[in-house]
Amino acid sequence: MDEKTVINDEDAYYRNSRTRAPFRPQKSGKGSTNWQLKQFAEATLGSGSLRKAVKLPEGEDEGEWLAVNVVDFYNQINLLYGSITEFCSPQSCPEMKATDEFEYLWQDSDQYKKPTKMAAPEYIEHLMTWVQSNIDNEAMFPSRIGVAFPRTFRPLILQIFKRLYRVYAHIYCHHYPVIINLGLEPHLNTSFKHYVLFVEEHGLAQGSRDFWGPLGDLVESMLRSD
Repeated sequence: MDEKTVINDEDAYYRNSRTRAPFRPQKSGKGSTNWQLKQFAEATLGSGSLRKAVKLPEGEDEGEWLAVNVVDFYNQINLLYGSITEFCSPQSCPEMKATDEFEYLWQDSDQYKKPTKMAAPEYIEHLMTWVQSNIDNEAMFPSRIGVAFPRTFRPLILQIFKRLYRVYAHIYCHHYPVIINLGLEPHLNTSFKHYVLFVEEHGLAQGSRDFWGPLGDLVESMLRSD
């Protein structure tokens, strides 16, 4: 393996003033399909069965299940990273890395046409803004009953999950002592294990050689232990 694996993407970047706040869906009220699916997820998570929690409920639409869960993981990661932002600064984390072996560069079709080095906080802000903008996009995440998800939905979901993983990887590799000191270790580990099992259950890591990279050993351990 090379001394450093540099990874970049070609994704659009959107400015969104709500980047720092947890995403709260405005379109899905109590009694809606999304609300019911989220209740199912919370109930199964509460039972302690993560394997059960990630499975598509019988008779439900896979697109709806992926959409509900990607919002949930976005919220979880936003909260986890938000709890350690004072320890993740351009000075302490001048590169978006997960160990010295993996560095992530940002590229988009507008402002950053070439892969661009960024400090971790800046990269994560771009990432979370991009996820938020896609969730808010009715064309990609339709909320009306009977409106089908577009054919481009699954490729987008694959990209979102791949990018969200990088925040987990950065936290584990560069801020884990802080997580322990704040008493957040159980929350991080449960959230990440839920994420790993969901990705494996729905084949969301297919075709991505670098997907588990820096946390490969931890992922294997989690899969074996469940």
